[in-house]
Formats: sequence, C-alpha cells, structure tokens
Amino acid sequence: MKLEYIVRGEQRNLLKLIQRIATTEGIRGFWKGNLVNILRTAPFKSINFYAYDTYRGHLLKLSGNEETTNFERFIAGAAAGVTASLLCLPLDTVRTVMVAPGGEALGGLVPSLVSMAPAGAVFYGVYDILKSAYLHTPEGKKRLEHVRQEGDELNAFDQLELGPLRTLLYGAIAGACSEQRSHEGRLSAVATCVKIVEHGGVPALYAGLIPSLLQVLPSAAISYFVYEFMKVVMKVESTQ
Repeated sequence: MKLEYIVRGEQRNLLKLIQRIATTEGIRGFWKGNLVNILRTAPFKSINFYAYDTYRGHLLKLSGNEETTNFERFIAGAAAGVTASLLCLPLDTVRTVMVAPGGEALGGLVPSLVSMAPAGAVFYGVYDILKSAYLHTPEGKKRLEHVRQEGDELNAFDQLELGPLRTLLYGAIAGACSEQRSHEGRLSAVATCVKIVEHGGVPALYAGLIPSLLQVLPSAAISYFVYEFMKVVMKVESTQ
C-alpha cells in the first residue's frame, strides 16, 4: 500500500485502497513482491544492526567513556544507515521495479543516502536513548541486576534487558520517529523533490506516510525484539 501511494500517486483513502487491492488482486495482492522484499530486507537489516553496533563500539573506545553519548549514538546510526544503503541499493531498485514499475525513477543513490542518514540516526538513536533512560531508573537498574544475577536460570524472554513489552514499545517508537524523518529527508534531494512536486504537488512529498507508519510500527517493534532476543540467545554482550 505504501508503494501505491508513493509511486503511483494514489489519491484514495486507505480503506478504499485496501478494497481496490482485495477486489482486483485478491488477498495475495497485499504480499506482492514479498519474496524479493525479504531478500532485500534481510541483508539490509543485518548490515544496519551490525554496522551500528560496530560504529558505536569504535566511538565508545575513541571517547574513552563508560557509555556512549547521545551524539555518538546518532552519528553511529547515520553511518549505519548510509553503509546499508550503499551496499543494498541494487536490491532496493530490483524490489521497486518488480513490485511497482516506474518507482525506480524516483530513487537513486543520492536521495537514498540523504534519506537514510537522518533516518538511521533517529532509528537507532531514539531506541538507545529510551533504553538507556530506562536502565538508569531505579526500576531499570533493579531489572538489570536481576538479569545479571539470575543469568541462565531465566528463559530468553526474561533475559531481555527491557523486557518483551518495553522492547516492542521502544522499537515501535523509534520506527515511527525514523519513518517521519525519512519522509522529511526527501526535501533535501533537489532533483527528486522537483520531480515529485511536478507530478503531485507538495503533498506528494509525504505520500504514503500513514500506511508507512502503519507498516513500520509492527515492523520496527519486531525488528528490535528479534535483535535483542538473538543477542540473548547468542550470548552477545550489549554495549551501552
């Protein structure tokens, strides 16, 4: 649905668009291009998370602090977003061509980097700031101490530093903030901005924002949950 709004300039409200897709393409229409999307998302997300942890770890060593600062978190997030975009842009182009032909004309390397740098900074920065703030509260410190003391006696879900629900919530908040920033980031890509405005006016710069937010809330929440869960399962120590 997001691609329908962004690429084809869909003007209908969300419910009418859902009805149109269901009527013309059936239920399977909502999962159109899902396989190629997974093939694109898997390396993109893995590179993103790995790059963020790597950059943040290096910045922490350079600063000599016990904990990364908020500025360092945003810098690491922006660098991670740029890294993943550079490596995965061809896959993103293929996905767009297959799912929404014509959409590749609105993309390109520069607009992707302009969008992903601030979006990555917000996605990782907001989550880490929320996580750090909670872990510094009396409740957070108590939970962290409990997890460290009990260790392997707890199941993987109970070993999550934030707990399952808070992990999902903070992930969703970070995703929503990042998606909003990603849409605003288009304003900096002059060529793309002019092309979009010519076709659909200024409101077209924010096309697909609502369906994007509806999609990104569960997506970001699940991404962060699986990320934190797998760190517990694989016994990867967190860098604060």
